[in-house]
Amino acid sequence: MKKLLILIICLIFSNIYSQEINEKKVITVVNEVTVFIKDAQITRKKTVDLSQGITTLKFINLSPFIDAKSIQVKANENVTVLSVNHQQNYIDKLEKQQELLDLESKLQEIESKMNIEKTYLDILKEELAFLQGNRNIGGKNQELSVTNLKEASIFYSSKLTALKLKEIERNKTLSELNKSKIDLNLQIKTLTSKRDFPNGEILVKIDSKNNTKANFELSYLVGNSGWYPSYDIRAKNINEPIAIIYKANVKQDTKIDWNNVKLSLSSANPNISGVAPELKTYFLNYNTLPPTYNLISNEIKGKVVDENQLPLPGVNVVVKGTTIGASTDFDGNYSITIPNNSSQLEFSYIGYESQIIPITSTTLNVYLKEDSQSLEEVVVVGYGRKNKKSVTEVLEGRVAGLEIQGASSLQIPSTQVKKQTTVDFEIEIPYSIKSDNKSYSVDMANYNLPAEYKYFCVPKIDKDAFLIANISDWEKYNLLEGEANIFFEDTYIGKTLLDIRYATDTLQISLGRDKNVSVKREKVKNFTTKQFIGSKKEESRVWSINVKNNKSQTINMLIFDQVPVSTLEEIKVDISETSGAKHNIETGEIKWDFSIDPNESKKFELKYTVKYPKNRNLIIE
Repeated sequence: MKKLLILIICLIFSNIYSQEINEKKVITVVNEVTVFIKDAQITRKKTVDLSQGITTLKFINLSPFIDAKSIQVKANENVTVLSVNHQQNYIDKLEKQQELLDLESKLQEIESKMNIEKTYLDILKEELAFLQGNRNIGGKNQELSVTNLKEASIFYSSKLTALKLKEIERNKTLSELNKSKIDLNLQIKTLTSKRDFPNGEILVKIDSKNNTKANFELSYLVGNSGWYPSYDIRAKNINEPIAIIYKANVKQDTKIDWNNVKLSLSSANPNISGVAPELKTYFLNYNTLPPTYNLISNEIKGKVVDENQLPLPGVNVVVKGTTIGASTDFDGNYSITIPNNSSQLEFSYIGYESQIIPITSTTLNVYLKEDSQSLEEVVVVGYGRKNKKSVTEVLEGRVAGLEIQGASSLQIPSTQVKKQTTVDFEIEIPYSIKSDNKSYSVDMANYNLPAEYKYFCVPKIDKDAFLIANISDWEKYNLLEGEANIFFEDTYIGKTLLDIRYATDTLQISLGRDKNVSVKREKVKNFTTKQFIGSKKEESRVWSINVKNNKSQTINMLIFDQVPVSTLEEIKVDISETSGAKHNIETGEIKWDFSIDPNESKKFELKYTVKYPKNRNLIIE
């Protein structure tokens, strides 16, 4: 009986031991990257030797910013993926770049020197306090001679002078060390945040039917990476096509370098318009004011600092809800062009809490608070071998981008692949992108597009004339909304926007203001009247608009104005003169579409009369 019991126990332990799951560490490299406007999809491929049975593969040395829900694993048909888990390894932290290690070593050295200088200053303060506390010469009953007084005075003066000079020298050294410390901290922030990050790991439990070599493809979404588009728009004159240079501004700080990877840029169908004044409908009613226009700059500037008022370089600044973005420079300064009616900017930086700031002025200074929340372990539900939606399919409509190491003025060789909801720019040569939080501007495509040029002016809001390039069939170029630098007649004019959200069948690009086209709008006071007719009160307004073309060529032009729109039957608006303009009855918009020769002047008049009950008050512009 005892032998039988021992045999059963041995069989149990033997069975448990035979079912023990082997764990195997797998080191991979990044093979493919698709960089989205925010985040990037990473693909790693690896061939692994497997034994028959159940094995847990631990993919190590991954980014700490993996989106656990996006992880997918593909394997050979004779291998079944039982489960996928994501975790953070806080013991084996990711290795830092050598450049960062050198900077941190210098920082520690400076901080050590600063502590020594502070100690010397404390000693000097003690000596000064001791010297000043023992200035009494002689005792109470001791007579003081002139000689003793003279000797004591000389000693006290020389000693005090020496101590004060040493104090000045120590403070000077301490100030210089503190300046070097600030410079080093700024340089470190251009590479990474000061937090030590854990080692990301993905555990894949698999069941192999036999001993085999299995090919694995691991893909996931990773944060702290992204890109935003920008453009250079060049027009030599109004008789030639317009050139658009399509750029990608990319950076990543995933804590993992992307070395010689295959990159792609995926783009959704864009919509766009230029930045120009817009009229509000002039509704007329009692005790209501005409529409007012607060003309402000479309450029927002500011500085981003941390809680210690130190500048933060490389902070992402994005117009909320768009792909329009910018980054802070080494001093923490930024400048971004915003669309009309934009209300919020989003500021994000690795290791700091993101901020969404309302746009209340043309200068917005922001401070970011360090994010104290630690990275927590995340567990993902297991995937079987069923066909599932890819990350790309899950992220349909999200725009992706590419990165190149170092800025370049050469166009990248790429192929456009149109998909159902996106267009991919597949880069034909491998590139390396370091995890250094630096932004790179890369030319993606150059387009020469035929354009119809027209000048656009709303003198009621802004008397400057804007040159607008109208482009047909723009949809096939797969543009995104973004800032654009304008070059006209080989001169940098300023910035505008390609805002795809409001585009129509014609792409309108604002090429900036042209001071050689003069527009004046004035109220003709002699014809501004107010009179009573029966039970009605009648008021008339006459506006004169004068245009002069000071350029050396004929130009086409659009001028917009408006008349009030009545919302009550008892209020009547009669238009008596528009100088041939088109009138939109619903909005009250008045539009003159004309051409004007060099040095020619044209005059337009807008006259309307408002009739309403004389016992009511109506505010008319």
